[in-house]
Amino acid sequence: MGRVTSLVLALVVLAGLGGYIYKYEWGQPAPSSEEEKAKAFAKLEADSIEEVRITPAGGDASRLVKAESGWQLVEPAKAEADASEISAVTSNLSSLEVQRVIDENPGSLTEYGLEPPRVDVAFRLKSEKDFRHLLIGEKTPTGGDLYAKIQNDKKVFLVSSFLENTFNRTPFDLRDKSILEFDREKIDSVEIADRTTTLQFVRSGNDWKIAKPIAVRGEYAAIEGVVTRLSSGQMQKIVEAEAADLKKYGLDRPSHTATVNTGSARAVLALGATEGGSTYAKDASRPMVFAVEESLALDLKKDLGEFRRKDVFDFRSFNASKVEITRGLESYTFEKTKDKDGKEIWRSGDKTADTAKVEDLLTKLANLRAQSFESRTFAASALPDLVVTATFDGKTETVKFDRAGSDVYATRSDEPGAAKLETTPYEDALKALDALK
Repeated sequence: MGRVTSLVLALVVLAGLGGYIYKYEWGQPAPSSEEEKAKAFAKLEADSIEEVRITPAGGDASRLVKAESGWQLVEPAKAEADASEISAVTSNLSSLEVQRVIDENPGSLTEYGLEPPRVDVAFRLKSEKDFRHLLIGEKTPTGGDLYAKIQNDKKVFLVSSFLENTFNRTPFDLRDKSILEFDREKIDSVEIADRTTTLQFVRSGNDWKIAKPIAVRGEYAAIEGVVTRLSSGQMQKIVEAEAADLKKYGLDRPSHTATVNTGSARAVLALGATEGGSTYAKDASRPMVFAVEESLALDLKKDLGEFRRKDVFDFRSFNASKVEITRGLESYTFEKTKDKDGKEIWRSGDKTADTAKVEDLLTKLANLRAQSFESRTFAASALPDLVVTATFDGKTETVKFDRAGSDVYATRSDEPGAAKLETTPYEDALKALDALK
C-alpha cells in the first residue's frame, strides 16, 4: 500500500512540475521570426553607455563611470575597472535578445524571482538623465534560461542563462585586479630579493642577463615567464583595503619582493605568509593587502640556477663562421667559406671538409645543456678534455670541458663556476668530432 501511495504522490509532483514548465516555458505561443530577433533594448549601442550600476545577488552594488582614460569603478571603492568585464556587460546589454515572452501582464513577479529582482543591471546613456534597468530573476526549472524584465515594462521574458556570469558581478569582479602596474615594453631590469639574496635581471636588447649575485647569461624563457606573471598576475581577493597591521600577513618583513624598474619608475610587489593555497601580497604603491596564487610566489622563489641560461654555447650551427677545437694534443679548425659557385662550404686548413659532418658536430655542440651549476670549476688535470672556440655573428665564445670521475663539466671564459652536463650528449659530440678525422 505504501509503495502505491508513494508512486501516486510522485506522479502528482511530476505532473505539477510538467504543468509549470509547460505554462512558463513551453506553453506560450512560439515567437515569430521577428520576435526571435527582437532586442531587449532596441537600437542600443554599447559605446553609448557611459554609466553602469549593478546590484548582484546577495552582494554590494557597484557603480562604474566611463572616463577619458577608460571605465572607472567609483562605488563602493575607487579603482580602475576590469576592461574585459565591463565590456562584456555593455556589449551583452546592447545585443540582449528576448528568447521568449512568458507573461505579458503578470499578476505577481514573486514566482519569477523578480519581486524584488535577484540582479539589477542599470545603465545610463550619455544623452539621457535617467537609468534603464534590466531586472533578472531566477532560472527556469530546466535551468536553460533566466526570467527577466525591463523596469516600467510589465511583461516577463526569458534570456539565456549563460548571461548569469556576465551580469551577476560583484565589485571585486568588476574592478581591475592587476597586482602591479608597469609598462612591459619599458622594463630596464627586474629584481627578486629574499631576506639575504638579490637576483637582478637586466634587459640587454632582446635578451636578458643576470647581474646579481653574479654576472652570467640569463635563461630568456624563465625570466620572461616571471615578467609575464608580474604583468598579468591577478588578485584572488582583497584581504584588507586599508591594511594598518602588516605583521599578521607576514608583510612587515616580506619573504620576497619583486621590483620592476622602468626608467625612473619602480613597481614593487611584496609577498608575505602563505595560507590555504594563497599568498598574502601587497603592491607598495597601494594600501591594500590582497591574495595571489601560491604558484606566483613559488615562481618568484626559484633559485639562481633556474634563471641561468642552460645552453652551454650561444652559437648555432647556422650562424657559426669558424670553430677551433683542441682535444688533448690535437687541434682542429673549421671555417665557413664559399666555393666557386657561391655555395657555402666548410674548410679545414686547405682541405674541404664534409659539410654534413661539420654541421652535425656543430649541432651536437650547440645542443649541450647544463643540468646544474657549480660555483667552483673542475679540472682533473692541467690538460682539458676539450676546448671549443666558436666565432659567430661577430662574436667569439670559448668553452672548456673537463672530466671529474664520470661527470663532465663545462666552463665558459666569461662566466664563473662550471656547468654540469649530461654525459651522453657530450660523448655524442666527441663521436661527431671523430667522424671528421
